[in-house]
Amino acid sequence: MQAYLFVHFKEKTDPDGEAVYFSISEDGFHWKEVNGGSPILTSTIGERGVRDFTICRTKEGIYYILATDLSLARNFKTKYEGSWDNVSRYGSRNLVLWQSPDLIHWSAPRLISLGDEPFGCVWAPDIIFDEEAGDYLIHWSSSHPSNNYGHKKIYYSRTRDFIHFTSPNVLYEKEDSDIIDSALYKDNNNFYLFVKSNPNPAAILLLQSEGITGPFSIIPEFSEEMKKLEQGQYEAPTAFRTEDGRWCLFLDYYGTKIKEKQGYVPFIADTISSGNFIRSDKSFSFPYGFKHGTVLTINQEEYDRLKCAVFI
Repeated sequence: MQAYLFVHFKEKTDPDGEAVYFSISEDGFHWKEVNGGSPILTSTIGERGVRDFTICRTKEGIYYILATDLSLARNFKTKYEGSWDNVSRYGSRNLVLWQSPDLIHWSAPRLISLGDEPFGCVWAPDIIFDEEAGDYLIHWSSSHPSNNYGHKKIYYSRTRDFIHFTSPNVLYEKEDSDIIDSALYKDNNNFYLFVKSNPNPAAILLLQSEGITGPFSIIPEFSEEMKKLEQGQYEAPTAFRTEDGRWCLFLDYYGTKIKEKQGYVPFIADTISSGNFIRSDKSFSFPYGFKHGTVLTINQEEYDRLKCAVFI
């Protein structure tokens, strides 16, 4: 029997929201917090705040969490002068990494740099294992001086050991839009890439490719479903396949100033290739508004271990 771990943060005005939080579920529909809702991990390096998490389990059974090195609670009004453009230009070029043999005992955080490119920021990482190459593809969004820190693109780097990383390449770009918040999955020998586009359109896109690095083409059926949502108010897609074979997509809703109403909303599709994801709020329950994270499929033993764990 499979279960699920959600690694995420909380959108709060104080720094303790910008930390690693865990939630778990036995069915992917009903979620409960781990560690009494307190942080699992905090960052003491870089900006001393972490956001936009991804998690993976390697073939050797080691777990890695990667995060954006960014603390808006500490630095948005001071270091960045209240400007998102300044964050895009001068944000951290590093990611924060933790590793663990069992999801319970975690290493100290360390900063990693994905090459020497002069990015204006490196954020919202995601990880997928490339079965053909036998390595891990890390992808993220960045601005770059080549277009005067204009529209962001999705870049990728490869690693086998999470110590050494290849020089970055472009995974996906769109000339008339920022492209951020990538999430990449394999299903039936095809690859599916969720991204946030802004402004043309100001919506989540789903793209398909026969290769892990593209070229990617937009799935129009998904775009038609997204037109039913308020435009420009959703980000941070993360998806997983349920035990019965359906696909669940979570989108982070940030289109309100009321913190209690922010967080992920769920969509269900029979197949990811159809793009026919239907909003399904009534089927899900969440203890609070999760923010930008990733769902990892785990087994029952891992679920039970996390359920009882106390993190200090």
